[in-house]
Amino acid sequence: MLGLGPRAERRRRALPASILRLPTIGVDIGGTKVIAGVVDGEGRVIDRIRTETPDKSKSPRVVEDVIVDLVLQLADKHDVHAVGVGAAGWVDADRSRVLFAPHLNWRNEPLQEALSERLRFPVVVENDANAAAWAEWRFGAGRGEDHMVMITLGTGIGGAVVRDGYVDRGKYGLAGEFGHMQVVPGGHRCPCGNRGCWEQYSSGNALVREARELVAEESPVVQPLLARAGGTPSGITGPLVTEAARDGDPVAVELLYEVGRWLGVGIANLAAALDPGRFVVGGGVSEAGDLLLGPAQDAFRRTLTGRGFRPEATVVHAALGNEAGLVGAADLARQVARRFRTIKRHRIERATTPR
Repeated sequence: MLGLGPRAERRRRALPASILRLPTIGVDIGGTKVIAGVVDGEGRVIDRIRTETPDKSKSPRVVEDVIVDLVLQLADKHDVHAVGVGAAGWVDADRSRVLFAPHLNWRNEPLQEALSERLRFPVVVENDANAAAWAEWRFGAGRGEDHMVMITLGTGIGGAVVRDGYVDRGKYGLAGEFGHMQVVPGGHRCPCGNRGCWEQYSSGNALVREARELVAEESPVVQPLLARAGGTPSGITGPLVTEAARDGDPVAVELLYEVGRWLGVGIANLAAALDPGRFVVGGGVSEAGDLLLGPAQDAFRRTLTGRGFRPEATVVHAALGNEAGLVGAADLARQVARRFRTIKRHRIERATTPR
């Protein structure tokens, strides 16, 4: 494949061409939605289904039932060979258990084994940010770069590292939790239990918090933004601030500038630690485009250790949007699809026996 580094290219060649072309299913599990799609060998989503995520108070079995139902619906229409699941949570190094998921009631959940038994497909479980990073490296903004770091800006900050054709998951599978680097000692309290985490200054939550604090202070400059929100602070959301900034609202532009500035500071810290060739920025907040990335790139250059005396990584916008996690999970599953090709296919059944 063009654009891959030498080690990554050798890794791709190790898989037969027939395997690389196999359609697989990717599942992206978020706090509010579950999306499943059939993905071909070029990273194209050829069919997809979406449903709401069951409430976090529900048992793990309920979420598992949703995943199984979506996969079976797609498998009824397509000859698929493996399933990849991107989960918003901590996945162990073996990619078999979800150790902790903040938006779901998964605690040391053996998801890979449970789904494999019910679906009779090879199943790969992966952290959602790792899956998104893999997709961008394979098919999107990270193509051609042997050492890439992805940052996902949503409610918080996630991330992942792809190095020489491998997702660098760390010793215990928990690498990439960049949002919990401390950037302001004694700063804002974070749900993780610490103070001053990066995601408290550069995320969707940070953007909304700052806007609502201006409302609480009864600042006149925020009144146009409040009017867009129907006159209620709870109506101020990240997408609304982004829309207002695109329309030229000066407060909205300033709020995104601050989030972008902190984004650049964090990227400079990551450059000092990891020295990648490219940073890819994705997630919902990144839809603000240059209103966010412009200040981020400026702050990165001003904050970078050894600036002016070292090569400088590029900072680019992700290319695959909301489909990155789904596409990446499916492509990672494609690497284990060969197992399904070497045994006689079983009829896919809907398992109803409780665990």
